[in-house]
Amino acid sequence: MTNTMELHKTGSLKGEITPPPDKSLSHRAVMFASLAEGTSRVRNFLRAEDPLSTMRAFRSLGIGISEEPGGEVPGGEVIIHGKGLHGLQESFDVIDCGNSGTTVRLLSGILAGNPFFSVLTGDNSLKQRPMARVVAPLKSMGADISGRAGDKYLPLAIRGGELKAVEYVMPVASAQVKSCLILAGLYAEGTTVITEPFRSRDHTERILAAMGAEISVEGLTVRVNGQPPGGGRRALQALDITVPADFSSAAFFMAASLIVPGSEVLVKGVGINPTRTGLLDVLRQMGGCVALRNEREVSGEPVADIHCTAADGLRAVTVGEESIPSLIDEFPILCILATQAEGTTEIRGAEELRVKESDRIRAMASELKKMGVGLEEFPDGIAIKGKTKLKGCPVESYDDHRIAMSLAVAALIAEGTTTIGNASCVDISFPGFFEQLRSLST
Repeated sequence: MTNTMELHKTGSLKGEITPPPDKSLSHRAVMFASLAEGTSRVRNFLRAEDPLSTMRAFRSLGIGISEEPGGEVPGGEVIIHGKGLHGLQESFDVIDCGNSGTTVRLLSGILAGNPFFSVLTGDNSLKQRPMARVVAPLKSMGADISGRAGDKYLPLAIRGGELKAVEYVMPVASAQVKSCLILAGLYAEGTTVITEPFRSRDHTERILAAMGAEISVEGLTVRVNGQPPGGGRRALQALDITVPADFSSAAFFMAASLIVPGSEVLVKGVGINPTRTGLLDVLRQMGGCVALRNEREVSGEPVADIHCTAADGLRAVTVGEESIPSLIDEFPILCILATQAEGTTEIRGAEELRVKESDRIRAMASELKKMGVGLEEFPDGIAIKGKTKLKGCPVESYDDHRIAMSLAVAALIAEGTTTIGNASCVDISFPGFFEQLRSLST
């Protein structure tokens, strides 16, 4: 793929599409299977840059991982030969987590409980993302961990060892931080208790419970029992997992179907975990035509096909802090939808978006202004005026896959030519995105 992508206004979108496998689940499946006793098979693993960073990391820690081609399974199978919670080996080299915040933050919790030395780093973008949010609570558990600039950033140096259970109240709802502490809690003696201000995605809790971890959830509080006193050991059991299609990737096609006139698209096999689908609620409030079909369960996760048709008229909405954790990845595409809704859509309580792969609030504000959108940027969000006739122009992705894909959807209704710079960053989560988008154009 060239690093610049040129797109034009399109006719209606028609057809069926299956988004790539879920990124969050692909990460966790490899990690947790590596810590289990025995062999696990992960069907429909996402072969994108972020999950592959996780796979490389665990290979460097001594885990045997093999891959089988797709066959009848679109994503093929990954076979992981787990060595148990205490079976990892010290890496020969620094572990490069690429662009993946999930890899580095969850791995920090695991390595804090393993008795060897590790160094974690990443690309230039990841080196600017905040790490104190995992370093501080891990230190409270007794971890020997330190980072650059007073523990704020990568690289992280970890000398793993014995951990103690703690009760930790999270200042910000974050599935990555929560999962990091749950994983560290598996190694700690006693019961680790984690409380978050709002509910974040719960894939970690679901998979670990299925693998036999002693983990419970009550409201906003998670409890995980670690290692029993007296030298005993608890273990995770191997598990075969089928990864559903990624809701966050599906969101781009859902949004495109609603704003491109005359469109009708069926997005198939999508994970609809309720901690991930805040966008569905917002779309319905906006008057979007989305319907769940063929609802079912796959490997403990709810799955459905999502039928989307062009909306006669979208309405502006107000999205508050309590909704942000369940649509944290959908903020950029929600901004695009807001440009086509009558009235002013306001999204607040989203400070976390300033420390993702890019400052997503600033990035969307900057690029939408270029396309003719009236808006106001706040420290914690944005207000977008609609309905706006978008104009094509050169725009930037900020090396952020979700910014690039959102701007591609905007280009479908913009007058003239839209050129997206650094478009290859979509490979972080969605290789083949532009090809799939074009396949729906009539």
